[in-house]
Amino acid sequence: MNTEIQMKLEKLAFERSTPFCYHDYIECPTGRCTKCGSDDLMRSMTGVGCEYGTSWIIEHILETELTTANLEESFEQSVRDCYPETTKVGWMEFDTVTLMKEMDPISWRCALSEYESQQESEGNIISLDNGNTYYWLHEVEALF
Repeated sequence: MNTEIQMKLEKLAFERSTPFCYHDYIECPTGRCTKCGSDDLMRSMTGVGCEYGTSWIIEHILETELTTANLEESFEQSVRDCYPETTKVGWMEFDTVTLMKEMDPISWRCALSEYESQQESEGNIISLDNGNTYYWLHEVEALF
């Protein structure tokens, strides 16, 4: 994963959350609890919760403010841009994409996987959870 993006997301998580002392159950905006003096603080987000670390905040921001990249839809559009809209087989005409998907689903999935890899290597999409979920990079960068 892009460490610059990760650092920006962590900074955003710090900006959108408040230090929180779980022992005294109070917010500590200065970074130190005014009651017990602890600096071992959780992070709190109003309406979301509190926990140690920032990964849960980043996950919440991504889930609520971004839409995951629909790579299948994007791949279909790419195929439609490269090939004719319909394909004639004998006297019948079929939607080219539907024909490709239905006649050879394994080949379609392989091509989709290659498309996903290409989009990631070109820096168009980014995954922050080891490839389970992808986001369009320009949308992630728009958060900053």
